[in-house]
Amino acid sequence: MIYNILDYGAAEGGTVNNQKMIQAAIDACAGTGGRVVIPAGNFLSGTIRLRSDMELYLEAGSTLTVSLNPADIIDFSEKSDKDNTMDGIKDGCFIYACHEKNLTISGEGRIDGKGRDAYYDAGLDGDFHECPLSVKEFRPRTTYLEDVENLTVKGITFYDASFWTLHMAGCKNVLVEGIRILNNDRGPNNDGIDPDACQNVVIRGCIVESGDDSIVLKATKPIWKKYGNCENIVISDCILHSRDSALKMGTETYGDIRNVIFSNCVVKDCSRAVGIWVRDGGTIEDIMIHHITGSTKRYADAPGGRGVPRWWGKGEPFFLSSTYRNEEKKRPGKIRRITFEQVRLTSESCIFMGGEADAVIEDIQIKDCQVAWKKQSIHTPGVFDEQPSPRDVYEHEIPWLYARHVEGLKASGSFEIDGSMKEHVKCKEILENCKDVEISSAAKDYD
Repeated sequence: MIYNILDYGAAEGGTVNNQKMIQAAIDACAGTGGRVVIPAGNFLSGTIRLRSDMELYLEAGSTLTVSLNPADIIDFSEKSDKDNTMDGIKDGCFIYACHEKNLTISGEGRIDGKGRDAYYDAGLDGDFHECPLSVKEFRPRTTYLEDVENLTVKGITFYDASFWTLHMAGCKNVLVEGIRILNNDRGPNNDGIDPDACQNVVIRGCIVESGDDSIVLKATKPIWKKYGNCENIVISDCILHSRDSALKMGTETYGDIRNVIFSNCVVKDCSRAVGIWVRDGGTIEDIMIHHITGSTKRYADAPGGRGVPRWWGKGEPFFLSSTYRNEEKKRPGKIRRITFEQVRLTSESCIFMGGEADAVIEDIQIKDCQVAWKKQSIHTPGVFDEQPSPRDVYEHEIPWLYARHVEGLKASGSFEIDGSMKEHVKCKEILENCKDVEISSAAKDYD
């Protein structure tokens, strides 16, 4: 069954709110199953709710554009019953589904989040053109898909999100394939793909450009309590660009994140290639990262007092952090059994592993990896970045490898420091309160 939104009175042009017309087509499709078609043209809409056994299909040349009028966007965290509440972040979402099955979003068209109308430049100039943009009050997520079983997102382009782009919460049996996410790379909080307490997820063949992290695995408190851990995730064959991490796990770790494979991807000028955080008592374990290539570099933050957020990351290839979220110093959780293999990166800061006495990082292997430290930005290495934590960002000499409270670390490969970085990155490792460390290939200078 085919349900074309034009048959329900939708009007293209990008000025009329088509929410009622599009929702009518979706509700009709819900009775039979089938495909709701967005034809060529620009269709503005408020929040739409997808149903089971349907495909939302965007034809070539079509654009589905979010309305940034708050009256047009439903905040389900306020309007739904307690069992359906989101993770506490306000402003609602554009495309919504909850407790559905057999749902597909596909096609050759695009979904426009209108970030350009939600961000603005704080009047910064000079080197600070790299810093995050300021944000306006109202920024809905592009999608929020909760407790969807058998979810497919395929082929479409997400464009210019103002907040999280593809947020999947408590979903099971998910395929995200061949999509493009093209966001402003100075945009705060415009993450690419966020599997939150999801199970059995495959993400492959995607291109993601964002200011915030490209792909983020989370276990936020309300979603984990309802749906369990985030586990069994495969990410492959993607090209990722972000001014934060290409792949991030955490910081929200009320539950566990486990059984993750990240492979055969290009990391393009990210602040970090892989970042792993525990802060909230959960465990991140059994993670395999292999056959990754590309570069990590540092970007400028705004000067203090401008009210502009900071980037997380200073050009580290790998960043593992098990420390306290705030001054309360509640036990962060565990990081263990992480393997990096066949990774080739050009970077601007060290391999970083920072645990605590009550949150030791365990069993880390770096096998046959090549990291070349080479200057790529105008910035000088010289700080460690442990946001969010009381340690925050602080001055520190930069070795090729830093480890604190790590037990069971094995590192081998080629680690070289280019002449442009000799003054800034040292050919030594710094080990603090570590046990069972084997390093078979130290860093060396080269011209």
